[in-house]
Amino acid sequence: MIINAATLNAIRVGFNGSFRRGLGQAENEMARIATTVPSSTKENKYGWLGKIPNMSEWIGARTIHGIAEHDYAIKNKSFELTIGVDRDDIDDDNLGVYDPLFVEMGESARSHPNQMVFDALQNGFTNECYDGQNFFDTDHPVLDENGATITVANTDGGAGTPWFLLSTKRALKPIIFQTRKAAEFVAKDRVTDDNVFDLKEFRYGIDARYNVGYGFWQMSWGSRQTLNADNYKAARAAIMGMKGDYGRPLGLMPDLLVVPPTLEGEAMEILNAERNAAGETNIWKGTAELMVTPWLAA
Repeated sequence: MIINAATLNAIRVGFNGSFRRGLGQAENEMARIATTVPSSTKENKYGWLGKIPNMSEWIGARTIHGIAEHDYAIKNKSFELTIGVDRDDIDDDNLGVYDPLFVEMGESARSHPNQMVFDALQNGFTNECYDGQNFFDTDHPVLDENGATITVANTDGGAGTPWFLLSTKRALKPIIFQTRKAAEFVAKDRVTDDNVFDLKEFRYGIDARYNVGYGFWQMSWGSRQTLNADNYKAARAAIMGMKGDYGRPLGLMPDLLVVPPTLEGEAMEILNAERNAAGETNIWKGTAELMVTPWLAA
C-alpha cells in the first residue's frame, strides 16, 4: 500500500468507524443507578446534597431552602486509550487484524463508566459522601423533629459478599456520573510525527474526562450480611423509613436489588420464586427488580 495523505485519511476514518461501532454496541448498565451530570469546569460542587427540600404550608414569609453547609465536590479525571499500528502493517495492507482492536476500544470507552460507577457502589463502605461519612455507614447525621442531631444507618454491616438495595426512581440516583468530555478519537498519523519517524508506529487513541461520586445515601442500602428474606426485609423497611431533617418522611420506595453473579441464586429466590424454602408463599416476589452485574464480580 502506498502511504500518502489520502491513504492515511482513509485509514483514520476506518479506524474511527470501528471505534464508533464498538461504542454503540456496549451496554450502559450504569444508567439505572447513576445520574449523569454535565460538567463545564475541572470540578462540580454539590453542597445542595445536604438538603432535600419539601413543600410546607405557606404561613407568613416563605421558607427559603438554601445550599446546605457541605463542601462536597467531584473533580474530573482524564482517561485515555491508545493503539499503535506498525508502519509495516500499513505497507503490507495488513490492517484487518486491527479492526477488532478498535471495536474493542469503543466498547472500552462505553464500558469504563460502568466500571467506575459500580466500583463506587461497591466501595461505598469505605468512600466518603457529602456528609463526611462513608456512603454506607451507621452514623449519618440527621436532625430529628426537635432539631437535635441523631445518627441514621444505611448499612447493617457484615463481612460477606456485598449486595445493594436501591431507590432509583427519583431525579437524582444514588451514584453521580459527572461528565466533562466524552471519549474523542484522535490520531498521530503524519509521516513526519516523531512516533512514525523514529519508531515507524502510527498512533490512534481516545481521551475523555469524567468522574463519579455519591448522591443521597438515604436512597441506598448496602449490606455484607447474608442475602436472605429477613435481611432483605430489613433493608426495605430501612429505606422506606428514611427521614430528612426535622423528621420529614422522604417517601422512598426501594425498587432495584443489585448483586454480583455469586449471589444471583439467592436474589432470584427472594424476588422470583413462588414459594420460599419452607414451601410457603414468597411474599417478596416481585417487590423489586433484579440486576445481576459482572461489574461487581471483583
